[in-house]
Amino acid sequence: MAGSELATDASSAPDTVKILIAGGFGVGKTTMVGSVSEIAPLRTEEPLTMAGLGVDDLDGIEEKRATTVALDFGRITISRELVLYLFGTPGQQRFWFMWNDLALGALGAVVLVDVRRPRASFAAIDFFERRGIPFVVGVNGFHGEHPYPAEEIKEALAVPEHVRVLLCDARDRESCRDVLIALIDQLIASAVQA
Repeated sequence: MAGSELATDASSAPDTVKILIAGGFGVGKTTMVGSVSEIAPLRTEEPLTMAGLGVDDLDGIEEKRATTVALDFGRITISRELVLYLFGTPGQQRFWFMWNDLALGALGAVVLVDVRRPRASFAAIDFFERRGIPFVVGVNGFHGEHPYPAEEIKEALAVPEHVRVLLCDARDRESCRDVLIALIDQLIASAVQA
């Protein structure tokens, strides 16, 4: 009897989906994971130090005081059957070697872009395109501002036609949820076509 109870419990465990939140240094990845996670997120932030001067490009983000050195982790329960695990990647180039490990088993990604510094996210877009990992682009509106429409940003980033570009605010739970829903919709559409 105990064995059948274990089998029932295992079969009723929810499916889990690994999603990466990626992008350049200072685009809002830690903020997004924290704003949408239902649990207190795991953060590996450390203060910026003098050792990073000349290494980390703070142009446009001079007020930044801490940085992710490994990953951020959060969780969202969609239903009894589905749970999303969110993994925020580190943004500085010196930590990009971790991206390959973080990408293992990921079904998709959100590439966050700071429209003030779009070049900071080109490497993330390239990373997912080269590996064939589906992604959407979330354009984080710092200070609640979105100076360009999504269509212009999509063209400037030269992302494929099937990749959605959405305006968002990494501080706002509903905004982040909408970006994640767009990614899940894209993953479902891809699975149906396969």
